[in-house]
Amino acid sequence: MTFTGHAPGSTPYRRLIVGLFFAGIATFAQLYSPQAVLPQLSSDLGVAPATAALTVSAATLGLAAAVIPWSLVADRIGRVPVMGTGVLAATVLGLLAPLSSALETLLLLRLLEGVALGAVPAVALAYLSEEVRARSAAAAAGSYIAGTTVGGLLGRILSGIVGEPAGWRGGMWTVAAVCAVAAVLFLVLAPRAQGFVPGRLRTGEDASGVLIRLVTPLRSGAQLALYAQGFLLMGSFVAVYNYLGFHLAAAPFALPGWLVTLLFLAYLAGTLSSPWAGSLASRFGRYPVLLGATGVMAAGALLLLAGVTAFVLIGLLLFTAGFFGAHAVASGWAPVATGPSTRAQASSLYYFGYYAGSSLFGWALGIVFGGVDWTWFVVSVVVMCAVAAVLAAGALRGASGARPLDVVS
Repeated sequence: MTFTGHAPGSTPYRRLIVGLFFAGIATFAQLYSPQAVLPQLSSDLGVAPATAALTVSAATLGLAAAVIPWSLVADRIGRVPVMGTGVLAATVLGLLAPLSSALETLLLLRLLEGVALGAVPAVALAYLSEEVRARSAAAAAGSYIAGTTVGGLLGRILSGIVGEPAGWRGGMWTVAAVCAVAAVLFLVLAPRAQGFVPGRLRTGEDASGVLIRLVTPLRSGAQLALYAQGFLLMGSFVAVYNYLGFHLAAAPFALPGWLVTLLFLAYLAGTLSSPWAGSLASRFGRYPVLLGATGVMAAGALLLLAGVTAFVLIGLLLFTAGFFGAHAVASGWAPVATGPSTRAQASSLYYFGYYAGSSLFGWALGIVFGGVDWTWFVVSVVVMCAVAAVLAAGALRGASGARPLDVVS
């Protein structure tokens, strides 16, 4: 009998969702663990905020460079083995990174850690789209993204809270230890693939065949627009979380480090908005939900200009919810809007743009913050959201998967 995907409520479906949840924790907690301790790292190593933020950008750069190679390896050896290998290797590197005595060594280890972590986002959504029923794909993708928000939150909160008394090294070590447990849980829970057989689509394929599968999504205007969403929205999102701590530690806020760390709890807004956006996309179509979420993100960014902490917090909640809503839709849309033979490549190209944006703007907007002021920093973020919305409106309105009928067929 032909495998049509695991149905919601079934044991394999639940194991898949929970397994990917732990994979998201193991990946994104490590990726962003330095973010909450950037002020301490900046002070300890005697570097500027934008330079300290390179510890985040180095990892996301490594991840961006690795997602496409990992997707090709996954087509050969399978989705779950690739993700397991990546998270385990990253955990070892994550335990070594805080031992660095020089910034250059720390950046190198973070770069390699990012390369290893690239295995999960490179193939997770392709694995998910192949293993669940088409009707449930958008909602399942939203659930996976929700797991990544928990990972990102856990990494930031743990490193920040532990880092306050133990220093940034202690904070990052703690996160790496938790990620080791999450990686093992993923390997235990994730069901074996039934919707894809390693090498099944690639028999006799040469280098030109690999190149064709990689280039094919790049010929689609809709795919390019989806990649632009990840590039611009993720770039602005990481930049806000990189530098908001510096902004709130200064006048007129002058917040203590422990309180700034707690503001990362705003990530929970993304945990809620991701599956919600997936469900709304299943009902109303991906296109309107994507534009709506981007609008919420921009509105939240504008509230970050307020001089009152409560308004800044509300703005951060809206900004975070909007971002993860848009990301849940766009990331799940990319593999659906292409053919079965290029799903992993479409997904990995989305994440290449996503983490390239994180690396570039996570650093570059720090120059705006340090060289001009917070107002122009926020203006830059809002402009990036607007450009993403314009590109989506121009290329995605009639794309495959945009309408509710396409989502549930």
